[in-house]
Amino acid sequence: MTDPSTRPFLITKDEDGAFRLTVRTTRYNSRGYPLVTATLQDGAFKTANAARAFARENFNAQPGEYATK
Repeated sequence: MTDPSTRPFLITKDEDGAFRLTVRTTRYNSRGYPLVTATLQDGAFKTANAARAFARENFNAQPGEYATK
């Protein structure tokens, strides 16, 4: 299982009540410092499960790779 702070898929709820999916990629510089790039995906989802299904279909996400806020 990955560390919760670096899980590659973040699911958040916006002010309208829709769920948004952010895909995070982590790479490390020459000193071992993590560099995280976050990309918010277009579109909103009615449920968190719909966002998870989208991540599974498009990014081959596995259980345990999701973080929520």
